[in-house]
Amino acid sequence: SSDLKPGLYAIFKTEYGDIRAVLYEKDTPVAVSTFVHLAQGVQPWRDPDGKLVKKPYYDNTTFFRVVPSQAIQAGSPIGKAAYNCGFAIVDEFLPGYQFRLGTLAIANSGEPNTGSCQFFFTAGPVQSWNMKYTIFGQAVDGLDVVGKLIRTPAHEEQPINPPKLISVTIER
Repeated sequence: SSDLKPGLYAIFKTEYGDIRAVLYEKDTPVAVSTFVHLAQGVQPWRDPDGKLVKKPYYDNTTFFRVVPSQAIQAGSPIGKAAYNCGFAIVDEFLPGYQFRLGTLAIANSGEPNTGSCQFFFTAGPVQSWNMKYTIFGQAVDGLDVVGKLIRTPAHEEQPINPPKLISVTIER
C-alpha cells in the first residue's frame, strides 16, 4: 500500500477487495461529514420500512448500478437509485476537483442539492460530470478494485450479480 498522508480516509471493503479513499473534509465538509456519519451509524436515516434508524448505512449493501466504462454506484439498501434515505445535502462543487480514475462523488437526481446517501466511483475523466456532482474523495489504494467493479457485467446499468459492499470503515 502507498505511503499515506495524514488525513481522513474511508476503507470500502468489497467482495473484490478493498478500496482506500482520502476524504476532502476541508473542501467538502457537508458531504464528508454526512458520509462519515452514515458509515459510522451516527447520522439518522430512513430505513426501507420508513423508520428513522441509526446504524451503519453502507454495511452489507451492493454496488447496484454500473455505467459501463464510466462509474459504479452504491449506497441504497434496496439496491435501487430511487431510494430516499430521508434527507438531502447541499452541493459542494469545486473547480479544482475533476473526475478521474477512482474519484469518489455523491450521486444526485440531476437537480440542485439532491445528493444524500448514494455515492459513486469513476473509471476516468468524465468532463460533463465536473461541477455537477460533489466530489468528496479520491481512491488512493485499490484502483484495480475500482476498475474490476466498473467492469461488472450488467444489463441496462443493472449488474447481473451486484458486487457486495461489505463495510465502510473510517480512519484518521
